[in-house]
Amino acid sequence: MEIGIDPGSKHTGIAVFTTEAGERRGRYSLQVDHRGSSVRKRLRQRSAYRRRRRSANLRYRSPRFKNRTRPRGWLAPSLRHRVDTTMGWVHRLARWAPVRAVHVERVAFDTHALSAGKPLENAEYQFGTLHGYEVREYLLAKWDRTCCYCGATGVPLNIDHIYPRSRGGFDRVSNLTLACMPCNQAKGDRLIGESASSPKTLARITAQAKAPLLDAAAVSSTRWALWRALDARLPTHTASGGRTKWNRFRTGLSKSHSFDALAVGKLDSITEVVGRVLHVACTGRGRYARTTSDKHGFPRLRLSRRKQFYDFGTGDLVRAVVPSGKRQGTHTGRVLVRAKGSFDITTATGRQAGINHRHVRLLQRADGYGYALREESPVHNPSLTADQPVLADLSRSEFLPAVNNGASFKGAQ
Repeated sequence: MEIGIDPGSKHTGIAVFTTEAGERRGRYSLQVDHRGSSVRKRLRQRSAYRRRRRSANLRYRSPRFKNRTRPRGWLAPSLRHRVDTTMGWVHRLARWAPVRAVHVERVAFDTHALSAGKPLENAEYQFGTLHGYEVREYLLAKWDRTCCYCGATGVPLNIDHIYPRSRGGFDRVSNLTLACMPCNQAKGDRLIGESASSPKTLARITAQAKAPLLDAAAVSSTRWALWRALDARLPTHTASGGRTKWNRFRTGLSKSHSFDALAVGKLDSITEVVGRVLHVACTGRGRYARTTSDKHGFPRLRLSRRKQFYDFGTGDLVRAVVPSGKRQGTHTGRVLVRAKGSFDITTATGRQAGINHRHVRLLQRADGYGYALREESPVHNPSLTADQPVLADLSRSEFLPAVNNGASFKGAQ
């Protein structure tokens, strides 16, 4: 078996498949939702609190930031989180299945293919089947697959020059945008200022044309660290995002993170896909802080140093069977513990408060992830068959108690 990885800034798709004579068959798929933005927000908030306290109480201290150095290959915590999370799931899958190789996208966009007007030597995609896919995928990601003039989505989009070529415009990607056919025909060879419906629209298009891709920058910053970590674990093959899109288009797959992971790298055909995908959300393992602060950074509350009460911890997956009362019934979900023994359980239908700990039974310890099974996107190729993953029939609930750090396929079946 082999693993395909489609790394992203917010979501990463992972697919386990078998390969025989260039034919791939999907066996298991999952999507990991990262929390890099949350990590970055918390670190900035902590930095602001420390800066305020240092300036208010320790003004005599000399600046320390000038004599600090970072080691070679250092990544910000929000970026390192993406690498560590992806590697953690690769380790799990390698323990569960006989994985022999990994296929990963090392670049979201091939920068060589983005160089317009200059052919590259010894590049099979430049004038072959991949010609133009890198530029199109870049524009679709940059302009969010919408018309820049009217905001239409779900319609055929054309590549339009912001400054027309007839008036000195270039073919560089900074001068390209997306427009639906009516807007493209209405614009013609006019300048962007003449065709924009309002000054606000003109300012928005101009700003978005110059804005960099933040998500693509995050992926580009972590691609080498992820590749080195994967290559140290298993034989790793790399490919570009343009090749993945080309594989997905010619095999009739729709756009999703799990399908992108299945279509990474060199392949001839895909004959089988997974019908249901495991969605994994990174929720964290709690906080180290023993106080909560107000908007000025001063401590507001004191939290208990104990994280477990009555052998339960916040975030554990539990099932409560309440025989009578206002909360009568069976409730399965994540628990919020309290010292007095009155717990809250967050289920798929809402939050159930005030449940006594005597009615609660543990299903799975909190491991920093939230799990849910969801249907895969429909495929465009009717010849493809969709099977069910191994963990599809574990429970009718949205949560999967059998997937944890020490679980195996024997226990999951």
